[in-house]
Amino acid sequence: MSLDYGDWPSILSAADVSTAATSLSELRSTPLGLVWLERRPQEKGRVVLVRQGQALLAAPFSARSRVNEYGGGAYWCHGNQIYFVNDADQGIYALGEPSPKLIYQAANTRFADGCVDSWRDRLLCVEEAHFADGHSQQSIVAIHLSGKRTVLVQGAGFYAAPRLSPEGNTLVWLQWSAPQMPWDGCELWGAMVSSNGSLGTPYRIAGSSEESVQQPQWQGETLYYISDRSGWWNLYRYRDGHHEPVWQASYDAGVPLWVFGQSTYALVNAETAVLTYSDRGLWRLAVVSLPRGEWQTLAADYTEVHSLVRVSDRTVAFIGSSPHLPPHIVQLHLDTGICAPVQPVSAPLPREWISQPEVIEFPTGDGATAYGFFYPPQNPQVQPPANTRPPLIVKSHGGPTAASGTGLDLRTQFWTSRGFAVLDVNYRGSTGYGRAYRNALRGQWGVVDVADCGAGAEYLVRQGKVDGDRLAIRGSSAGGYTTLCALTFTRVFHVGASYYGIGDLIRLLKETHAFEAHYFDQLIGPYPEGADLYRQRSPLYHTDRLTCPVIFFQGLKDVVVPPSQAEQMVAALQAKGIPVDYYTFAEEGHGFRQSSTISTTLEAELKFYQRFLLKG
Repeated sequence: MSLDYGDWPSILSAADVSTAATSLSELRSTPLGLVWLERRPQEKGRVVLVRQGQALLAAPFSARSRVNEYGGGAYWCHGNQIYFVNDADQGIYALGEPSPKLIYQAANTRFADGCVDSWRDRLLCVEEAHFADGHSQQSIVAIHLSGKRTVLVQGAGFYAAPRLSPEGNTLVWLQWSAPQMPWDGCELWGAMVSSNGSLGTPYRIAGSSEESVQQPQWQGETLYYISDRSGWWNLYRYRDGHHEPVWQASYDAGVPLWVFGQSTYALVNAETAVLTYSDRGLWRLAVVSLPRGEWQTLAADYTEVHSLVRVSDRTVAFIGSSPHLPPHIVQLHLDTGICAPVQPVSAPLPREWISQPEVIEFPTGDGATAYGFFYPPQNPQVQPPANTRPPLIVKSHGGPTAASGTGLDLRTQFWTSRGFAVLDVNYRGSTGYGRAYRNALRGQWGVVDVADCGAGAEYLVRQGKVDGDRLAIRGSSAGGYTTLCALTFTRVFHVGASYYGIGDLIRLLKETHAFEAHYFDQLIGPYPEGADLYRQRSPLYHTDRLTCPVIFFQGLKDVVVPPSQAEQMVAALQAKGIPVDYYTFAEEGHGFRQSSTISTTLEAELKFYQRFLLKG
């Protein structure tokens, strides 16, 4: 059958995408088996604790922390006992029968990223208290299992990863303060712990305003951590007062600390670690000799790897995905080098329907190079008319300090199976390409990210892979901001989709939450000194230059990018007579979690493109 690109019938419906959108995170190993979290769109985004495929947490409980709004670190284990933060009240509960038992809860207070102090029958975790005047304060606290709370560490702006040494005599943690974000500058601190649980004088171990440290882990009395002091997130250890490089390479083995509880390496035994690193956005597995620093990359099909954990002296587990398989739990056996799914897994789409990503590098502004993944249209039932090229959808990821990967994402396949090409851009500022590439966005947000998205599209046009008269751009959150900037300040694209994107930087600066309140200091410049620059970079103040159709999607409970951002842009475009659609979702916040929302947005975006990109 021969049909125009974009009009292809697909076996993959929006409902199929939404029901398959369960996400996995925070894998842990316990004596009773592997435990992880599943966020289930079909249960309105409820996050369920799962052990070896069996749900441990019944509704209405949902294991989700709201610290820093993005959460993570929502549960922690000791032996067979699991403690978790419940979404509804942000209280700490002990998992048990017949129902979870409340350990501690306080009004307007959230908890995350804990560990168990079995020596003193208490939990150590990050606390975030919110006050009536709108400000918040973080600290590291001890919660005794009897319910007594004690503050251990305070004074910095933000905290993460309190980790107690195996003998219970040293506590380490991460801390940073505005205007730094944790990927800009983050410090590793420690303190001795007395027998009564109080801390001695804290001391800085590593990190600075220009060094990002993350993921402290103990092995005996030796402390391991990830640092980018070399320009790349590499593995180090600290013992007897000295720092030693363990794994040194021009690759990133770390990720930005948007959420708590991430793990990109596992200390398997006294001789061996397994880590994952980014090679041009493709994540590899490596086995590292801890005494010698020698390492070997494993041959594995997985191109996205996270939540690496030790299972035994010869086994690790992780959450992995590949271009043809969705995220699932995998065990790696070091004796054989074989990766095996813990449970049977199959592709939700026949392989002949799956568009395989092509890693591309392309020239962009200032003589730089940017990166991306190109997905050509793929549908075994259709042939396009001769001498035609597909429309292109450019995706700008959120963050902006983040990155796109190549694990199977049915949202991408939704487009490619209908005859659209997709370019997923890792613009300058993305992670996984070293600190210099990440820092290229400093002071240039709304400029170099926009330039790279446009350059990627134009590169594919020159290559003859896409139709230069049918170019769309879409993005969410920070990616929505890049989308709106690209539509406003360039003439590359012909239509766009903004998912809870930013139109007015000045207003967002005054309304956003504490974690990102000074993020713009690095991305744009200090405020109010740079007010003119903020206005210059805000699409809302330049809607006279925006002339193409835009569709907006917004959660009305979003406190990261409030609805006012979309509302102002929609009103401005409507006043100009620009075609605009606006969809709101009363029960959604930042990032859509419910299956009905996911399917509705995909169907609406497709119809919008059919009206204004294919037929326009």
